[in-house]
Amino acid sequence: MKQNFTVRQGALDGVEAFLSVAQHRSFRRAAGELGVTPSAISQAIRTLEMRIGAALFIRTTRSVGLTEAGDRFLSRAKPAFEELIAASQDARDLGQRPAGLLRLSVPRAVVPILLEPLIASFCQTYPEIQVEIAASGELVDLAAEGFDAGIRMGQFIAPDMVAVRLAASFPLVVVGSPRYLDRCRQPERIDDLRHHACLRMRRSSGSIAPWSFMDGNQAVEAIVSGPLIANDFPTIVGAAIEGLGLAQVPRPIVAGLAKAGKLVEVLASFAPTTPGVFLYYPDRRQMMPKLRAFIDHVKSHAGRGAPGS
Repeated sequence: MKQNFTVRQGALDGVEAFLSVAQHRSFRRAAGELGVTPSAISQAIRTLEMRIGAALFIRTTRSVGLTEAGDRFLSRAKPAFEELIAASQDARDLGQRPAGLLRLSVPRAVVPILLEPLIASFCQTYPEIQVEIAASGELVDLAAEGFDAGIRMGQFIAPDMVAVRLAASFPLVVVGSPRYLDRCRQPERIDDLRHHACLRMRRSSGSIAPWSFMDGNQAVEAIVSGPLIANDFPTIVGAAIEGLGLAQVPRPIVAGLAKAGKLVEVLASFAPTTPGVFLYYPDRRQMMPKLRAFIDHVKSHAGRGAPGS
């Protein structure tokens, strides 16, 4: 038979008064310690005894002692109450200063271009915070998975999230390796992609993302095909470097590779602009100091060459 473990309302009422009386063997001294009247202590103990269904103290005009039931109750209630006080203090500390484990869900591509330059300085600035980065292409449920915040491009963030900009808007660019473009004619129009091997991204929903473009003021989606489908940008970029095909990716991810001559940007005049990269979390009222410290740290470094700016 399933047992009911529901904690009754007021189940802890009177426990602190009981422990103080048991320690001092005096209702008067317990009242002084807790800052209440002796009659209030007496009432709290009577209510506790009625709720438990047993007398906890033996009272005389000269002394106060524990009954057998009171002694058993003390042996288990005292360490449990002390542990509860300690747990409350631990939680209070995390609510008042930057400390504890900060868990972030981020796309793998964001780690080298946005987080790596910041994590070392953040950990040095806040030694009581441990940072855990879960790099994944999936859009996770932050609360259900136990994350403090996530980092994603703006268009993928649900409208009920609080979003903080981490990087300015940037274009999605089509790139290919010089080796690929030597053997395949460089596309000049969006329609030319029908004749190219295009490396595609599978969304967390399971669908394959079309490529997005701007043709003048009109947004255009192109259904492309090619030899590789992946769920993260680093895999697609790596395949593009190897000459497997063209890739459409955020410009900050490939800026260094393009500068080094490993990738070449094509169809630049059709590149759409994304909203940028944001840190997001469920509710401002639930923000812990560790997350506030991280947001402030990122903002303080935003003017020092933030990606996409």
